[in-house]
Amino acid sequence: MTALAPYLAKFLREHLPRERNASPHTVAAYAHSFTLLVRFAAARLKRRPSDLAVEDIDPKLVLEFLDHVEENRGNSARTRNTRLAAVRTFFRYLEYQAPACLDQALRIRALPIKRTDATLIDHLTKEEVQAVLAAPDPRSLGGTRDRAMLHLTYAAGLRVSELLSLRIDDFPQPSLATVKILGKGRRERVLPLWRETQTVLRAWLAVRPSGQAPELFLNRNGGRMSRDGFAHRLALHVAAATRTQPPLADKHVTPHVLRHSCAMHTLAATGDIRKVALWLGHASIRAG
Repeated sequence: MTALAPYLAKFLREHLPRERNASPHTVAAYAHSFTLLVRFAAARLKRRPSDLAVEDIDPKLVLEFLDHVEENRGNSARTRNTRLAAVRTFFRYLEYQAPACLDQALRIRALPIKRTDATLIDHLTKEEVQAVLAAPDPRSLGGTRDRAMLHLTYAAGLRVSELLSLRIDDFPQPSLATVKILGKGRRERVLPLWRETQTVLRAWLAVRPSGQAPELFLNRNGGRMSRDGFAHRLALHVAAATRTQPPLADKHVTPHVLRHSCAMHTLAATGDIRKVALWLGHASIRAG
């Protein structure tokens, strides 16, 4: 049997960042996919994660994991395909690193993606956005943090990975007039911030616990805010915002919806799709 852990660690720590020049965001996304897969496999096979072998991750288990992603975690077919893409990439790497697993790698790489229908992404009206941004209670530590997170996500049109990897030194002190963002493909962009965004950000920095994780936004334990944590906080504030904007109750508001709303409002204001693409950090006007 071929131990899984050493190959997976080398894939994430060396192959992706060094040989494929993957950005930290991409590596983190792959790591999240494999965290879910390893937990699922360990529970299904009743083994410790460290005891799993490459041979345990066979096509049958991978398909069961993908069904789990959709049916139990409630993820979309698109997310299912993202998880499968990560597994395929790992087994393509294994073809060269562990030739004994070649047949298994070829069978897993042959697993089909699930067809998805093109869906229209919701976007919010300006009034709905303002209701969501105003929902967090600025009198509490968590509310002050959440206001800053929501304002930055919308105003800068940030991807979740970009928001949660921000550090204090990504903002010029003391003005906080701009934010430096490292996006997909290691593309860097610097965006100006609205005065209102600067104000809520300054309020968070004034109360942010010191001596904690280097990232700007922290969870209650002082560690980096997670994707699930941010999505949970957003859902709470959207629910509160429905009191003043009832139509929000019929919309599935995700972090990406805030980013898409920024794009739609910027396009309406400028009429220039190229400016929107640059603002959002797209490699081209067709990028997602």
